Amino acid sequence: MAKIAPSILNADFLRLQKDINEAVIAGCDWIHLDVMDGHFVPKITFGPMIVEAVDKMTPVPLDVHLMVEHPDTMLSDFVQAGAENITVHYETCPHLWRTIDTIHALGARAGVTVNPATPVNLLDPILERVDLVLVMTVETGYGGQEFIPQSLTKIAWLDQQRRSRGLNFYIEVDGGIDLETAPLVVKAGADVLVVGTFIFMSDNITATVKSLRKVIGGI
Repeated sequence: MAKIAPSILNADFLRLQKDINEAVIAGCDWIHLDVMDGHFVPKITFGPMIVEAVDKMTPVPLDVHLMVEHPDTMLSDFVQAGAENITVHYETCPHLWRTIDTIHALGARAGVTVNPATPVNLLDPILERVDLVLVMTVETGYGGQEFIPQSLTKIAWLDQQRRSRGLNFYIEVDGGIDLETAPLVVKAGADVLVVGTFIFMSDNITATVKSLRKVIGGI
């Protein structure tokens, strides 16, 4: 069954530990953390200190997405803070092969992603080396956007590559995931659903997670 990874981007930080614990008890598998630097994307979010704090709140893996201009300078800090997955952008890594090797050498899973307008087949040369490919289903750097339907083609292409080449990387999706879009991305081949606004801005986190589990459970 597909994993659910709540994103804390739109969570209420005054009750962050309570909400994370509730999401994990309800059945979420990873916690997703969006790191933004105000350069690659307009917003600024948080750094390794918040990742370290969240690591102390929960036993589940921390899934860190670096939306930053110079990710190579930050890899060690985030792994030391507790990140088990580090995802970088194709657009910000001119030496992507080396970046992936560095993440592995630090002891974390290596992920890569592209912006919605960037062709996903540019990742073809490194699919054998990554543990995770993140498909952005909204524009990078903003919470609460509407799902981009063309993203389904990217997911399906990655799944076809994975099957035909005998690879085993996760296909993760991020953006606009709710009860309507979750089944669509899972049917296309997604393994991990990043869900932010729909979970943390709901009236009942437990009920929301269970409803997501229900709609993807039979796929």
